[in-house]
Amino acid sequence: MSFHSMWAELLPIGRNSASGGYRRYAWTGADADCRAWFRQQAEDRGLVYEVDRNGNQWAWLGDPAAGDAVVTGSHLDSVPDGGAFDGPLGVVSSFAALDELRGRGAEFAKPVAIVNFGDEEGARFGLACVGSRLTAGRLTVEQAHRLTDGDGISLPRAMEAAGYDPEGIGADPERLARIGAFVELHVEQGRALDLSGDRVGVASAIWPHGRWRFDFRGEANHAGTTRLADRRDPMLSYAETVLAARREAELAGAVATFGKIAVEPNGVNAIPSLVRGWLDSRAADQATLDTVVGGIEKAAREYADAHGIDLDVVRESFTPVVEFDHVLRDELARILGTDTGLKVPVLGTGAGHDAGILSGSIPTAMLFVRNPTGVSHSPAEFAAEDDCVAGVRALADVLEGLACR
Repeated sequence: MSFHSMWAELLPIGRNSASGGYRRYAWTGADADCRAWFRQQAEDRGLVYEVDRNGNQWAWLGDPAAGDAVVTGSHLDSVPDGGAFDGPLGVVSSFAALDELRGRGAEFAKPVAIVNFGDEEGARFGLACVGSRLTAGRLTVEQAHRLTDGDGISLPRAMEAAGYDPEGIGADPERLARIGAFVELHVEQGRALDLSGDRVGVASAIWPHGRWRFDFRGEANHAGTTRLADRRDPMLSYAETVLAARREAELAGAVATFGKIAVEPNGVNAIPSLVRGWLDSRAADQATLDTVVGGIEKAAREYADAHGIDLDVVRESFTPVVEFDHVLRDELARILGTDTGLKVPVLGTGAGHDAGILSGSIPTAMLFVRNPTGVSHSPAEFAAEDDCVAGVRALADVLEGLACR
């Protein structure tokens, strides 16, 4: 099956007709349909299909237990109303690259696997890369059991409702020990390749990044009868903090975003008692990130004190800087540059990925495919067909260089 036909099959799953974006949340109906698609692709190719203890899907060519396997893949879930390419491009390209190698008559010296990691985006339970974090031991069983969605449904309960046994979740060192290298292809979430005129790039590092929850607590009251001078309105402190985040990020050359908010009691004619905002911040290095987040929290506390607001700040997740394996990264550049003559820029990224989570356990690397708009996590996310095909060929070349005789 060609890249185009696979892409066309996957495209309608989980798409919201009103927004044009995708709502493929972990352990929901759309997620089940994506997982069924993955399994069908594996079975159509005669690959060994399995689901690991954390719900990640695997499709193996060769003996999974042989060791030193070369693994590729990504994820199929989405952010709320996200784009079509973030995640799925890597999975579809992996199957297409395997087809390409078989068409070349490649002789495999190592096992090759394609993986779909579960709940990479964290859209339902608020934590990114759950499947790969559990596998790598970066998320404990106890922490996973405490994860709940907006309706109060826990992760184990959601897995069970979807037909999976949550009792076995946890670190999977035996599985990781089978893997010699993991290469993830992903649409670029920025415009570096578009600006340089290149179709494909190799990742150098992932910026350190984290999520912080800011809880501003004031006093609920009537919006029409309470004098401005008598109010303890947490929305004011929150709004000022949003502006402070923009200033701190600009000064440091970093990024900081308040993209999610919850308000109580959330009435048009009621002054809020609680405004809870989630900050996402990323920077090129740890010191810069600490400066940005520290500056935002300092400003938030000053604004809260000025308005009589109580403030709690909780770090909900954090991923330090990820330097991809230099030997593997350089090998990718050699394969694509020396062997094919393709110009391959090496670039960093502010976006987190499963490859970043796994990098502390196994050698990992990433390929990026050009995104002409730079837009991601949006229905406007895009990659041209020719660039997608170039990505498939690049991934096939890499897999051939790493896994074939």
